[in-house]
Amino acid sequence: MSAPASLHSRIDLFLAERYRLGFSCRHDAYTLRSFARHVQSVRHRGPLTVEVMADWARHDGLGSSDPHTWARRLKGLRTFMRWLQQFEPRTEVPNDAIFGRLPERQAPHIYTEQEVVDLLAAARRLGPAPGLRGAVFETLFGLIASTGLRVGEALSLRNMDVDLKAGMLRIHQTKFGKSRQVPMHPSTVDAMRRYRWMRDLAGEPAVDEAAFFINTRGQFRGLPLGDRQVHRVFDALRRRLGWRNRGAHHAPRIHDLRHTFVVRRIVQWQAQGVDIDQAMLSLSTYVGHAMVTNTYWYLSAVPELMALAAGRFESFMLQAEVDHA
Repeated sequence: MSAPASLHSRIDLFLAERYRLGFSCRHDAYTLRSFARHVQSVRHRGPLTVEVMADWARHDGLGSSDPHTWARRLKGLRTFMRWLQQFEPRTEVPNDAIFGRLPERQAPHIYTEQEVVDLLAAARRLGPAPGLRGAVFETLFGLIASTGLRVGEALSLRNMDVDLKAGMLRIHQTKFGKSRQVPMHPSTVDAMRRYRWMRDLAGEPAVDEAAFFINTRGQFRGLPLGDRQVHRVFDALRRRLGWRNRGAHHAPRIHDLRHTFVVRRIVQWQAQGVDIDQAMLSLSTYVGHAMVTNTYWYLSAVPELMALAAGRFESFMLQAEVDHA
């Protein structure tokens, strides 16, 4: 690569092509631009090598020492590096040999009801008081827990996307380029209405195009709430609450609220005698999975649901014995 400017231009071209193909590139854009800044900071010249990629992967913003975290960061560069080879044939493509192979999917931390209650209470107490900051984070985390939204989907909501009369959210062109409508429980609608009343009373932007969840501090006041800030706040609350990690990741995550929503829904259906197989498609559509198999994954990977899967298999085998008797 002849110059940092050239790398930035290649990244812009790559992202533009991906957008045209219908991909959601928000995460890709963040990853690749972070890598480009690293290349510039270390004054790298010449072909992009696995060495400079690995060096970037080890220096994530949270200072992680987990090789799995480094491997996931490195994996985020592969598609771009393969694409870049058509222009820069000497570009190297990282593989699993550097930090080890990632597990296909890791079991999430499934929150107990009390853990969710404690999280929302801790968020509510965020200062300064009086102020809107606690209400922003309490409502955001509560919305994710009660609807299973991805954090990026929640942060992308605009005022026009939140219909509190109909109790409906409109999610636009998110992961996999899909849009969908998400009904909310009446208690969630009440919480969203209370937050919007507090936000509007504080004089924050209420126009249709403005972000629903906003920053409340300093020069960013009134602007859309940022993903990195949300994760920093969550990590601080997590450490303060001292949860015991029951998942395979390094610690409980915001995204595990989404996993918890899915698991609780399946458990409730099972207790109510609902046909799980018939209900899975509606759940998959509700949470925005690309394929229903992504929803079935929970039955084999989450301890809370593995017993359910085993019970379904046992019933199947008993029925098969009866049929062949």
